[in-house]
Amino acid sequence: MSRREDFRDRALVQELARRLQGLAVGPVTLMEVCGTHTMAVARFGLKALLPPGVRLVSGPGCPVCVTDQGDIDAFLALGHLPEVILATFGDMVRVPGSTTSLEEERARGAAVQVVYSPLDAVELAKRRPERQVVFFAVGFETTMPATALALKSAAGEQVDNFSVFCVHKTMPQALRALLTCGEVRVGGLLLPGHVSTITGTAAFDFLPREFGLPCAVTGFEPVDILLGVEALLRQLKEGRAEVANAYPRAVGREPNPRAVALLQEVFAPAEATWRGLGRIPASGVTLTPAYAAFDARRRFAETLAAVPPPRPRACRCGEVLRGVLTPPECPLFAAACTPSQPQGPCMVSGEGACAAAFKYGS
Repeated sequence: MSRREDFRDRALVQELARRLQGLAVGPVTLMEVCGTHTMAVARFGLKALLPPGVRLVSGPGCPVCVTDQGDIDAFLALGHLPEVILATFGDMVRVPGSTTSLEEERARGAAVQVVYSPLDAVELAKRRPERQVVFFAVGFETTMPATALALKSAAGEQVDNFSVFCVHKTMPQALRALLTCGEVRVGGLLLPGHVSTITGTAAFDFLPREFGLPCAVTGFEPVDILLGVEALLRQLKEGRAEVANAYPRAVGREPNPRAVALLQEVFAPAEATWRGLGRIPASGVTLTPAYAAFDARRRFAETLAAVPPPRPRACRCGEVLRGVLTPPECPLFAAACTPSQPQGPCMVSGEGACAAAFKYGS
């Protein structure tokens, strides 16, 4: 199969659903780690095809959703500086911080520019040499190479009014932290396909080795996802645990060497704070010394030091991201929290579990 339509073929989907029924293993909860999986599962109604007792919950794989409220507050604070233009992907614009959002700050006069790539932000800085352009670098291993290329471009062309507020995160250590906390009881993981195109499946070998957990890397079409579920149920039925690759057309066992070399040139592992998971060592990145001059945290250190700690909100996105609360179980869901009036990122993001449940039903 090669066309997207092939991976949505109704007859094949029905055949996979029939095969899943033959692999019923009793009550078990599986987690789709990636937010794109969450949205696809909801959009195509895949939960209805699972055997009785097999339950899918969402995990911490939406990059917008896991961005810590304190980091959002800090980025918003830079918008108060008259010389700064905040450059961001569109998904972040409506995510609420403690008291405001990029959308609200833009309405109050802050310079907020939506960009489609980090290189767009570099181009913006070149067009506006009288202003400081700060790019909000959000996302996992998948989007980090684009930020790295933007930094290399800025360094090569000496675009000194460009900087990066880096909140990039890496997935393996977050999954280790999630499973170590003991709060989440899952029988298997559908691992993120996009991230795995960079890391390879080998990056997740520790999951079956340390936690005895069946895993499957999978793509984003209905056939992909059902093949991943089949791989998990088969492992459970046969009493084994490994990382299956249900997305071989895009993912290999080893990491992408060019991407890894690029990331190692520009980024170094660092502690990161995740919404819902807290501070996790080596689950984020900072800029290497060669690119430290483009680090917004250094360039605007005085302003950022004055940002107060984030204020607690009633939003329970953190529990949703840990898979211990489903969106409808949040008392705000579809009441005080809707896509038009979101209280947290899971209702804003195009990969958010609450947005998926609201749009397609749970």
